[in-house]
Amino acid sequence: MTYAILGVLTFLSLFPALWIVLSSLKEGNSLYSDTLIPREMTFVHYKDLFEKTMYPRWFLNTLKVAVFSTIIGTFLLLLSSYAISRFRFAGRKTTLKTFLVLQMFPGFMAMIAIFVMLNAIGLLNSHWALILVYSSGSIITNVFVAKGFFDTIPRSLEDAARIDGASPMKVFFSVIVPLSTPMLTYASLMIFNGAFVDFIFADLILRTEEQRTLAVGLYKMVSQRNSTEFTLFAAGAVLVAVPVTFLFLFLQRYLVDGLTAGASKG
Repeated sequence: MTYAILGVLTFLSLFPALWIVLSSLKEGNSLYSDTLIPREMTFVHYKDLFEKTMYPRWFLNTLKVAVFSTIIGTFLLLLSSYAISRFRFAGRKTTLKTFLVLQMFPGFMAMIAIFVMLNAIGLLNSHWALILVYSSGSIITNVFVAKGFFDTIPRSLEDAARIDGASPMKVFFSVIVPLSTPMLTYASLMIFNGAFVDFIFADLILRTEEQRTLAVGLYKMVSQRNSTEFTLFAAGAVLVAVPVTFLFLFLQRYLVDGLTAGASKG
Protein backbone atom coordinates (compact mmCIF):
# COMPACT_ATOMS: atom_id res chain seq x y z
CA MET A 1 0.00 0.00 0.00
CA THR A 2 2.82 2.35 0.92
CA TYR A 3 4.62 1.75 -2.37
CA ALA A 4 1.38 2.27 -4.28
CA ILE A 5 0.85 5.67 -2.63
CA LEU A 6 4.47 6.65 -3.25
CA GLY A 7 4.13 5.55 -6.88
CA VAL A 8 1.01 7.68 -7.37
CA LEU A 9 2.64 10.70 -5.75
CA THR A 10 5.74 10.25 -7.91
CA PHE A 11 3.60 10.07 -11.05
CA LEU A 12 1.66 13.20 -10.07
CA SER A 13 4.94 15.03 -9.44
CA LEU A 14 6.61 13.99 -12.70
CA PHE A 15 3.61 14.16 -15.05
CA PRO A 16 3.59 17.97 -15.52
CA ALA A 17 7.29 17.97 -16.35
CA LEU A 18 6.88 15.05 -18.74
CA TRP A 19 3.92 16.76 -20.41
CA ILE A 20 5.90 19.97 -20.96
CA VAL A 21 8.87 18.07 -22.41
CA LEU A 22 6.70 16.09 -24.82
CA SER A 23 4.69 19.19 -25.75
CA SER A 24 7.89 20.98 -26.73
CA LEU A 25 8.50 18.20 -29.29
CA LYS A 26 5.06 18.42 -30.93
CA GLU A 27 4.47 19.89 -34.34
CA GLY A 28 2.29 22.97 -34.51
CA ASN A 29 1.48 25.41 -31.72
CA SER A 30 -1.15 23.67 -29.59
CA LEU A 31 -0.29 21.96 -26.31
CA TYR A 32 -3.36 19.73 -26.51
CA SER A 33 -3.77 16.54 -28.53
CA ASP A 34 -5.48 13.19 -28.29
CA THR A 35 -2.24 11.46 -27.26
CA LEU A 36 0.41 12.33 -24.70
CA ILE A 37 3.30 11.15 -26.87
CA PRO A 38 3.46 13.04 -30.20
CA ARG A 39 3.08 10.92 -33.33
CA GLU A 40 5.90 12.91 -34.91
CA MET A 41 8.55 14.66 -32.86
CA THR A 42 10.47 17.74 -33.93
CA PHE A 43 13.11 20.02 -32.42
CA VAL A 44 12.10 22.97 -34.55
CA HIS A 45 10.70 24.85 -31.55
CA TYR A 46 14.09 24.81 -29.83
CA LYS A 47 15.66 26.15 -33.03
CA ASP A 48 13.02 28.88 -33.29
CA LEU A 49 13.75 29.99 -29.73
CA PHE A 50 17.23 31.08 -30.73
CA GLU A 51 16.35 32.37 -34.20
CA LYS A 52 12.97 34.09 -33.75
CA THR A 53 13.01 35.31 -30.15
CA MET A 54 15.43 37.04 -27.78
CA TYR A 55 15.81 33.85 -25.72
CA PRO A 56 19.68 33.92 -25.74
CA ARG A 57 19.64 37.51 -24.44
CA TRP A 58 17.08 36.62 -21.78
CA PHE A 59 19.14 33.62 -20.74
CA LEU A 60 22.29 35.72 -20.33
CA ASN A 61 20.34 38.34 -18.36
CA THR A 62 18.98 35.65 -16.04
CA LEU A 63 22.38 34.03 -15.61
CA LYS A 64 23.93 37.40 -14.78
CA VAL A 65 21.31 38.18 -12.14
CA ALA A 66 21.43 34.68 -10.62
CA VAL A 67 25.24 34.47 -10.45
CA PHE A 68 25.80 37.91 -8.92
CA SER A 69 22.89 37.41 -6.51
CA THR A 70 24.39 34.10 -5.42
CA ILE A 71 27.88 35.51 -4.86
CA ILE A 72 26.77 38.63 -2.99
CA GLY A 73 23.93 36.90 -1.11
CA THR A 74 26.11 34.00 0.04
CA PHE A 75 28.81 36.38 1.28
CA LEU A 76 26.30 38.52 3.21
CA LEU A 77 24.66 35.41 4.65
CA LEU A 78 28.02 34.02 5.71
CA LEU A 79 29.00 37.17 7.59
CA SER A 80 25.63 37.82 9.22
CA SER A 81 24.92 34.25 10.34
CA TYR A 82 28.45 33.79 11.70
CA ALA A 83 28.18 37.01 13.70
CA ILE A 84 24.83 35.97 15.15
CA SER A 85 26.12 32.51 16.00
CA ARG A 86 29.43 33.46 17.59
CA PHE A 87 29.04 36.92 19.10
CA ARG A 88 26.77 38.22 21.83
CA PHE A 89 25.79 41.81 21.18
CA ALA A 90 22.97 44.19 22.01
CA GLY A 91 19.92 43.48 19.87
CA ARG A 92 20.98 39.96 18.89
CA LYS A 93 17.77 38.29 20.08
CA THR A 94 15.67 41.10 18.66
CA THR A 95 17.35 40.63 15.29
CA LEU A 96 16.62 36.91 15.29
CA LYS A 97 12.99 37.52 16.25
CA THR A 98 12.69 40.10 13.48
CA PHE A 99 14.03 37.63 10.93
CA LEU A 100 11.59 35.01 12.20
CA VAL A 101 8.63 37.36 11.88
CA LEU A 102 9.68 38.50 8.40
CA GLN A 103 9.78 34.89 7.23
CA MET A 104 6.09 34.57 8.02
CA PHE A 105 5.13 37.12 5.36
CA PRO A 106 5.46 36.57 1.59
CA GLY A 107 8.07 38.73 -0.07
CA PHE A 108 5.69 40.30 -2.57
CA MET A 109 3.97 42.19 0.26
CA ALA A 110 6.93 44.59 0.23
CA MET A 111 7.04 45.03 -3.54
CA ILE A 112 5.38 48.46 -3.61
CA ALA A 113 7.76 49.85 -0.98
CA ILE A 114 10.77 48.36 -2.77
CA PHE A 115 9.51 49.70 -6.09
CA VAL A 116 9.27 53.23 -4.67
CA MET A 117 12.76 53.00 -3.17
CA LEU A 118 14.33 51.71 -6.40
CA ASN A 119 12.54 54.38 -8.41
CA ALA A 120 13.88 57.05 -6.07
CA ILE A 121 17.50 55.96 -6.60
CA GLY A 122 17.07 55.40 -10.35
CA LEU A 123 17.42 51.62 -10.48
CA LEU A 124 14.21 50.72 -12.29
CA ASN A 125 14.71 48.54 -15.37
CA SER A 126 18.12 47.55 -14.01
CA HIS A 127 19.51 44.10 -13.30
CA TRP A 128 21.32 45.50 -10.28
CA ALA A 129 17.95 46.27 -8.70
CA LEU A 130 17.11 42.56 -8.87
CA ILE A 131 20.56 41.59 -7.60
CA LEU A 132 20.31 43.88 -4.58
CA VAL A 133 16.86 42.62 -3.64
CA TYR A 134 17.62 38.92 -4.16
CA SER A 135 20.97 39.00 -2.34
CA SER A 136 19.67 40.94 0.67
CA GLY A 137 16.51 38.86 0.87
CA SER A 138 18.58 35.67 1.04
CA ILE A 139 19.69 36.62 4.56
CA ILE A 140 16.14 36.51 5.89
CA THR A 141 15.24 33.20 4.21
CA ASN A 142 18.44 31.29 5.07
CA VAL A 143 19.82 32.85 8.25
CA PHE A 144 18.46 30.21 10.64
CA VAL A 145 19.86 27.31 8.62
CA ALA A 146 23.26 29.02 8.39
CA LYS A 147 23.29 29.97 12.08
CA GLY A 148 22.34 26.44 13.04
CA PHE A 149 25.25 25.09 11.02
CA PHE A 150 27.75 27.47 12.63
CA ASP A 151 26.47 26.43 16.04
CA THR A 152 27.63 22.86 15.28
CA ILE A 153 31.25 23.94 14.64
CA PRO A 154 33.23 23.59 17.92
CA ARG A 155 34.65 26.83 19.28
CA SER A 156 37.78 24.92 20.26
CA LEU A 157 38.87 24.93 16.63
CA GLU A 158 38.84 28.72 16.56
CA ASP A 159 40.59 28.90 19.95
CA ALA A 160 43.35 26.58 18.73
CA ALA A 161 43.88 28.74 15.64
CA ARG A 162 44.10 31.89 17.77
CA ILE A 163 46.66 30.24 20.07
CA ASP A 164 48.74 29.52 16.97
CA GLY A 165 48.70 33.23 16.18
CA ALA A 166 45.94 33.44 13.59
CA SER A 167 44.08 36.73 13.31
CA PRO A 168 40.26 36.84 13.47
CA MET A 169 40.07 37.16 9.65
CA LYS A 170 42.53 34.28 9.24
CA VAL A 171 40.43 32.12 11.58
CA PHE A 172 37.28 32.97 9.67
CA PHE A 173 38.58 32.30 6.16
CA SER A 174 40.98 29.43 6.96
CA VAL A 175 38.94 27.50 9.53
CA ILE A 176 35.27 28.46 9.40
CA VAL A 177 34.71 28.89 5.66
CA PRO A 178 36.25 25.53 4.61
CA LEU A 179 34.16 23.73 7.25
CA SER A 180 31.02 25.48 5.98
CA THR A 181 31.08 24.01 2.47
CA PRO A 182 27.84 21.97 2.85
CA MET A 183 25.91 24.91 4.25
CA LEU A 184 27.31 27.35 1.70
CA THR A 185 26.43 24.96 -1.12
CA TYR A 186 22.85 24.67 0.13
CA ALA A 187 22.47 28.43 0.59
CA SER A 188 24.03 29.19 -2.79
CA LEU A 189 21.70 26.76 -4.56
CA MET A 190 18.64 28.25 -2.89
CA ILE A 191 19.68 31.79 -3.80
CA PHE A 192 20.58 30.83 -7.38
CA ASN A 193 17.33 28.94 -7.90
CA GLY A 194 15.22 31.74 -6.47
CA ALA A 195 16.87 34.37 -8.65
CA PHE A 196 16.84 32.18 -11.76
CA VAL A 197 13.12 31.42 -11.79
CA ASP A 198 11.63 34.52 -10.14
CA PHE A 199 8.89 36.20 -12.13
CA ILE A 200 6.79 38.51 -9.93
CA PHE A 201 9.48 40.99 -8.87
CA ALA A 202 11.37 40.82 -12.17
CA ASP A 203 8.18 41.63 -14.07
CA LEU A 204 7.62 44.66 -11.83
CA ILE A 205 11.13 46.10 -12.27
CA LEU A 206 12.16 45.26 -15.84
CA ARG A 207 10.55 47.48 -18.50
CA THR A 208 12.24 46.74 -21.83
CA GLU A 209 12.47 43.53 -23.82
CA GLU A 210 16.28 43.66 -23.85
CA GLN A 211 16.42 43.67 -20.04
CA ARG A 212 13.93 40.85 -19.45
CA THR A 213 14.83 37.64 -17.69
CA LEU A 214 13.70 34.22 -18.89
CA ALA A 215 10.58 34.01 -16.75
CA VAL A 216 9.37 37.45 -17.81
CA GLY A 217 10.31 36.99 -21.46
CA LEU A 218 8.55 33.66 -21.82
CA TYR A 219 5.42 34.95 -20.10
CA LYS A 220 5.25 38.04 -22.31
CA MET A 221 5.69 35.80 -25.35
CA VAL A 222 2.43 33.94 -24.73
CA SER A 223 0.46 36.63 -22.88
CA GLN A 224 0.16 38.91 -25.89
CA ARG A 225 -3.21 39.07 -27.61
CA ASN A 226 -3.71 36.39 -30.27
CA SER A 227 -0.47 34.64 -29.29
CA THR A 228 -0.40 30.92 -30.15
CA GLU A 229 3.25 30.12 -29.46
CA PHE A 230 2.49 27.57 -26.75
CA THR A 231 4.80 24.80 -27.92
CA LEU A 232 7.55 27.41 -28.28
CA PHE A 233 6.86 28.40 -24.68
CA ALA A 234 7.11 24.72 -23.66
CA ALA A 235 10.52 24.45 -25.32
CA GLY A 236 11.68 27.54 -23.47
CA ALA A 237 10.39 26.16 -20.17
CA VAL A 238 12.36 22.94 -20.69
CA LEU A 239 15.58 24.85 -21.28
CA VAL A 240 14.97 27.01 -18.21
CA ALA A 241 14.95 23.91 -16.03
CA VAL A 242 18.17 22.42 -17.43
CA PRO A 243 20.81 24.55 -15.57
CA VAL A 244 19.05 24.34 -12.21
CA THR A 245 18.43 20.59 -12.58
CA PHE A 246 22.08 19.85 -13.34
CA LEU A 247 23.23 22.00 -10.44
CA PHE A 248 20.94 20.17 -8.01
CA LEU A 249 22.04 16.76 -9.30
CA PHE A 250 25.74 17.65 -9.22
CA LEU A 251 25.63 19.18 -5.72
CA GLN A 252 22.98 16.91 -4.22
CA ARG A 253 25.24 15.44 -1.54
CA TYR A 254 26.32 18.85 -0.26
CA LEU A 255 22.72 20.03 -0.43
CA VAL A 256 21.47 17.28 1.90
CA ASP A 257 24.43 17.62 4.28
CA GLY A 258 24.00 21.37 4.56
CA LEU A 259 20.27 21.21 5.16
CA THR A 260 20.40 18.45 7.82
CA ALA A 261 23.39 19.91 9.66
CA GLY A 262 21.90 23.39 9.75
CA ALA A 263 18.60 22.05 11.08
CA SER A 264 20.14 20.29 14.07
CA LYS A 265 20.32 23.47 16.13
CA GLY A 266 18.38 26.68 16.16
